[in-house]
Amino acid sequence: MSEPTVTRTDADGVATLTLQRPALSHAMRAELLAHVRELAADDAVRAVLLTGSGRAFCVGQDLGEHAAELAEPATTPLSVVADEYNPLVLALAALRVPVVVGVNGACAGAGMGLALAGDLRIAAAGAKFTTAFAGIGLGSDSALASRLVHCVGGSRAAQLLLLPEPFPAETAAMWGLVHEVVEPDQVLPRAQALAARLAAGPTLAFRAIKEVLATAATDPLATTLALEARLQTQLGQTADHRAAVEAFLAKQPITFTGR
Repeated sequence: MSEPTVTRTDADGVATLTLQRPALSHAMRAELLAHVRELAADDAVRAVLLTGSGRAFCVGQDLGEHAAELAEPATTPLSVVADEYNPLVLALAALRVPVVVGVNGACAGAGMGLALAGDLRIAAAGAKFTTAFAGIGLGSDSALASRLVHCVGGSRAAQLLLLPEPFPAETAAMWGLVHEVVEPDQVLPRAQALAARLAAGPTLAFRAIKEVLATAATDPLATTLALEARLQTQLGQTADHRAAVEAFLAKQPITFTGR
């Protein structure tokens, strides 16, 4: 049997997915999607950490595999966008628990799309980012255009996509694409600590926050207000909320159970 291209480890409510290769092949996309769907159905998972191994996080499409498909006249190579990339990005975005991304190295093309599908990003100092697509005569996929517009605004998104020049993690942090930059050997420990903190937090509230953020990005204000009202009503009836209020007033530590 071939070695897995994506591995999963679990500890204290945190599921860690590690990309074992820098480029996304068909097999790797299928493995990653299968893992993400398993996480979505696993009630024991309270936070997810997505990271890479080696010197890269993810550089996007496996161009060697892609070139071989381009040489086959009977194939439609870029059908993978609808068939593989879109389901993967949707599954990541739909996870109801916080997703931390540890960008341990180069992050390009669809790899940037995967990174921006997470909620919080820790990047290695000096790690390079690039949208990459226009450099090989393509537009964008993996929701990269949408994520960039929401993160950095339309003007800078156009710059990054039309002029796909590499930029360092420090610049990504200044633009709001990355939340923290640490030394390369601290990416995994810092991302693990952040994921563990989230896993110990108010899971139901985090789920609601993610739902509101997704709605607020695209829907009218009235829709967001209505959703907030409905979710706050539900959260106000949870054991976690009642226990947290009591603990706050008693100046005691708060323990969230997800109920």
